[in-house]
Amino acid sequence: MAYDEFETQLGELNERGRFRELRARAGIDFTSNDYLGLAESAELRQAAIEAIARGVPVGAGGSRLLRGNHAEHEALEVEAARHFGAESALYFGAGYTANHAIFSTLPQRGDIVLYDALVHASVHEGLHHCRAPHEAVAHNDAGAFDTKLTQWRKAGGRGRPWIAIESVYSMDGDNADLAEFIAVADRHDATLVIDEAHATGVLGVDGRGLAAAFEGRDNVITLHTCGKALGTSGGFVLAPGIVRDFLVNRARPFIFATAPSPLIAAVTRASLSISRTQPERRERLAHLVAFAAGELKTRCGLNASPSHILPIIIGPDDRAVAVAAALQAQGFDVRAIRPPTVPEGTARLRIALTAKLNEDIISELFDATAQALRQQS
Repeated sequence: MAYDEFETQLGELNERGRFRELRARAGIDFTSNDYLGLAESAELRQAAIEAIARGVPVGAGGSRLLRGNHAEHEALEVEAARHFGAESALYFGAGYTANHAIFSTLPQRGDIVLYDALVHASVHEGLHHCRAPHEAVAHNDAGAFDTKLTQWRKAGGRGRPWIAIESVYSMDGDNADLAEFIAVADRHDATLVIDEAHATGVLGVDGRGLAAAFEGRDNVITLHTCGKALGTSGGFVLAPGIVRDFLVNRARPFIFATAPSPLIAAVTRASLSISRTQPERRERLAHLVAFAAGELKTRCGLNASPSHILPIIIGPDDRAVAVAAALQAQGFDVRAIRPPTVPEGTARLRIALTAKLNEDIISELFDATAQALRQQS
């Protein structure tokens, strides 16, 4: 069977500098989301060994509504709710799946969903299956959300508004002013859904994220992923108990999916404990973030984002790819991020800082970056 249409589309991607392919790990890590260096840590390896020794299975064997529900899932959810300060938690096999479940399940007919223009692709995936109309709003502009909801109410909107934002945006590294968005949600009887994926484990007291002060409110739902700073995999939806029950009963990505690995659930519980008891990991990362901001300015003449995600906007796809290739050739694992992941004309390097790095390596990276940018100018 010929797949001529696939060949044509892939050829077009290649011509535009957007063909993607898998590659083996190589070079010093400036790409992963392993912000605290836990993914390959001795502590999590030991947690896995101990869980296996006490008989925790690798696989669940089925969906959680059948035989796949394991005591480790339930223990993790109790611990996550306590750790983050929410009424309840529901554990999914991936943060992507959790976001899909939220937005394909919770908004009802007669509601409206307003989402930040730069919100993650997993939100868009859920909205494809959403019963409520949805609309993008200018990035990080709480006032624009407020205006849209005022107009919707005046036009006869009577349902529940849903506001979808991220606390730290994965491609720009900037933060949302959560207090402003909470105020908007309160004014309009809206539910605020905050994706904490890139703040979980890194920011806030005990790594509870930027939304920690608002957890437990009946109009706040948060998503915390485990596959980034926590070093494992999966994601939690933190919400009022009735929201959890509704997801268990109605969310197709939960009902029809094989449950996450009980072994990973056990290791994730250990990771939450490390997040509480080893603040030095966050402190180390915060130091490196401040150091990197100074080095980026000194060596490249560029301003840094306020977080551990440092985008260097280059513009044309081919130039971003060429700069990334030059850095990779010097032993730095830095990748080019191109549309549609980011807006047209904003292809970039996405530099992720982790606690595994040191000051000398960061300085060397930005020296090499400055040289590569000059060569590709």
